[in-house]
Amino acid sequence: MPETSAAAPPGLRLVLFDGVCVFCNGAVRWLIARDPDARLRFAPLQGTAGQALRRRHPQIPSGIDTIVYVDSSRGEERVYLRSEAVFRLLREIRGGPRWLQAFAHLPRWLTDLGYRAFAALRYRVFGRLDACALPTREERARILD
Repeated sequence: MPETSAAAPPGLRLVLFDGVCVFCNGAVRWLIARDPDARLRFAPLQGTAGQALRRRHPQIPSGIDTIVYVDSSRGEERVYLRSEAVFRLLREIRGGPRWLQAFAHLPRWLTDLGYRAFAALRYRVFGRLDACALPTREERARILD
């Protein structure tokens, strides 16, 4: 069950991601390409937006191995972590792999287990950047801090 609060501006849909993970940066670009209405915003977990959210929501892990989706489109801030964040994001975009939604019906502990296994391997498989990637000109308007 997501944590709620009234702290975020209404309508904000924010994705926190590992800014030095090659896969994560690619996933952000992939989401941007499938969000033509520009409803989603993005921020690295290592940045000030990520730190501010952690202060408001202590259930957000202090590490950088968890994707976080913050949805305040209904007037209150709801925080989703790991596989639940992924499934909710897939519903927000166009042209995503809908077959992945079938996994949303599995128990959360099981989908989070798969998420954590992937997160543990992502640097070895895809690599790690020395610093947060620089966004393109088009991406800058959608990426915070």
